[in-house]
This record gives sequence, C-alpha cells and structure tokens, in this order.
Amino acid sequence: MKRVDDFRLRLGKQELVPIMVGGMGVDISTADLSLVAARLGGIGHISDAMVPTVSDRRYNTKYVKDKLKQYKFNVANTDKAVVQFDLGLLAEATAKHVGNTMAAKRGPGLVFINCMEKLTMNQPRETLRVRMRAALDHGIDGITLAAGLHLGSFGLIEDHPRFRDAKLGIIVSSLRALQLFIKKTARTNRLPDYIVIEGPLAGGHLGFGMDWAQFDLATIVSEIRIWMAAEHLDIPLIPAGGIFTGTDAVAFLEAGAGAVQLATRFTVTNECGLPDEVKQHYYTASEEDIEVNGISPTGYPMRMLKSSPAIGDGIRPNCEAYGYLLDAKGGCQYIDAYNREVALHPEAKKIKVLDKTCLCTQMRNFELWTCGHYTYRLKDTSVKAADGSYQLLTAEHVFNDYLLSTDNKIALPEPG
Repeated sequence: MKRVDDFRLRLGKQELVPIMVGGMGVDISTADLSLVAARLGGIGHISDAMVPTVSDRRYNTKYVKDKLKQYKFNVANTDKAVVQFDLGLLAEATAKHVGNTMAAKRGPGLVFINCMEKLTMNQPRETLRVRMRAALDHGIDGITLAAGLHLGSFGLIEDHPRFRDAKLGIIVSSLRALQLFIKKTARTNRLPDYIVIEGPLAGGHLGFGMDWAQFDLATIVSEIRIWMAAEHLDIPLIPAGGIFTGTDAVAFLEAGAGAVQLATRFTVTNECGLPDEVKQHYYTASEEDIEVNGISPTGYPMRMLKSSPAIGDGIRPNCEAYGYLLDAKGGCQYIDAYNREVALHPEAKKIKVLDKTCLCTQMRNFELWTCGHYTYRLKDTSVKAADGSYQLLTAEHVFNDYLLSTDNKIALPEPG
C-alpha cells in the first residue's frame, strides 16, 4: 500500500516531498507554519493578504496607525477614492514579511507566497505589481497567484530579473480558467511552473458559484490533465480542497498529480496564526455548523463556520485604516450594504448587515472563521482533555501523518 512518501514532486531541477501547505490569510498560514513544511522537504506558503497589518503584528511597525492618521478626515465620507496605499510602504511591509521568513528558512523545501488578485487596494494593478516584485526582490522561492484569473499578472513582473528563476503558479477551479490564463499570458513566453486545482470543498473563497456542490475535484483534475496532454503541456498539477488523509492524497498522486495542497488540518496546529480559542471552535464544529454564503465583498462565495462573529456584524467600514478591497474607484460592496442599512435605520445605534461583511476588519480580528468542508472531522485528529478542550497539534505531526499514513488512518498525538 503506497504512502505519500513514495512520491516526489519535480519542479525544474528540484525534487520535493509532494505536500504543499496552502496560503491562508490573514497570517493564518504564518511564517512558522511555512518554515516547518520547508524544513521537512515540502512547500509552505505565507500569504500577502493585508501584509502591512501582518507586519504591524509581527514586527511592531505602525503602518495601519499611520494610514488611519493620514486619512482620518475621510472616515465619515462614503467616497473612499482618496484612500490610497503608499506603494513604497507597501513594498517595505512585504520586504519585512518575506525577508524575515526567508532568512529563517532551513531544510530542502521551499517557501512560496500566496498573492491575492482580489486585494485590489484602490489601485489593482500597481499594488499587485509592488507586492509581487517586493517578494521576488527579497528572495521568495515562488509566487502562487490566487483569488482571481490573474490574466495580466505575469506581465507585471516579466521584466524582473527573477521572472524566469522563481517558481510561478496559479490557482484555478476549472479548465476554462486555466485556458484563459495560458492564452492571455502566452506573450510573456512563460508558462506556470505548477497549477493548483482548487475544488469545491476548499476553505475560504471558492472559485465556484453557489452551485459549488455540483462539482467534483477529481473530475476537474481529470479534465485538465486530458486537455494538457492533448496540448503537450507538462506542468505539475496540485489538487486542493477536501484532501483530509494521506490516503486521499495518494489517490490523486497515483492518478498523476504532482503534489497535493493541504490546509484544513493545519488550522489546529500550534504554528497556525488563528487564536487558540478559535481553533477550539474548529475542533468542536459539526457538519451542520459549516456553510457557504455570499457575504464576501469580493463577489466570491465563502465557506465558514456559521458561528463566526463577523456574520451580520454591521461595523462601520474601516477603509481609512485598511481598505484592501477597495476597487479602482474606491468602491466596496460592504460600504454599499452598510450605507443602505444606515439609511434604513437612521436612529439605530447598532445595525446589522446580513448580506455582506467588512472582510478587512473581520479577517484582521480573526472574527470570520473560514474553513474547509471537512473541518467537522478535525475532532477525530486529536485527543480531548479533561476540561473538554482538544489538544493542539504540531505542524510536523500533521505533515508526517499525511506523509506516512495508509488505509485512511490518522495518527493521534501523544496526550500532553
């Protein structure tokens, strides 16, 4: 019976353990988590979601405080077009996050950064360009393009000296999305080094509509593999979403996948950036506690725990401090929803906004508990203490369980 350890991922001249830990933002996939994966020979991700905020938390910078001070005059204004990120400071924050992570890296594996196109930040092209180029400048091993089609992203960095040296990959959820990307980026004469195929059971934002349940990861992977063979394209495919055991992973690897991307089981590790009390909510969740809804201002459906404090929370938009989802005109679907509810309830001291959420504030405060479909199975991966809490795991334990397990078995931690 084969194990994940019987396979290897080849990226160029490198041979890696075929385990990639997904890039969960905001700082849920921490540097510490990514470094464990790299030390053990796999690939770890950090995320560039709200990177100035992450820098403030990790390195005691004051990017958020200073930005709020600069734009405080605009807090009561519904027009947020004036609220701009200082591109130099954005590059500086990315440099701190990436540079410190790469300086700490040990072992034969790699560290990538997950780069979200939907973080439009009031200047979609320029802020994305700065984040990617700063990551390359400071030694990131690779960039995974996420949360969008990224049809022009390669072009934003094609003149960078590491454009053909660093590993570049894209997350897609359909053959059509991949075809569009490859067609639009053909002029750069640069194919992606790997393709993450994220299925409908993944956590957080989904690349599907509310009809997500009609789709199946294995079917999508097969469609893409058949098309790539016909086009004579040899690029590693990395399935993601709903791969809960090493046996699940082996099924994809035996069918020709280069590696698998994993996230849900790493959310309850010591190295994960979620607060420990939130991790306990993940452990105790039932299948009925998990939903896919449309409250994200990005327009993408999101999977989360129904008990997330963010759901329905009508806080004032914090664009002057954050503003990561402002479009090129300074708009955001949450601002529209919030202003609508204020107009409908002018005397209310506290309002509810049920259809959208202030994603920036809620993610920054860990009040939006995004999760994978199989989060309700996490309780089966640990042991319960006398006080009713579940033991947190080490990232190394979870990594090795995927690597070495067979027959859908999950190794429990030693109590303590």
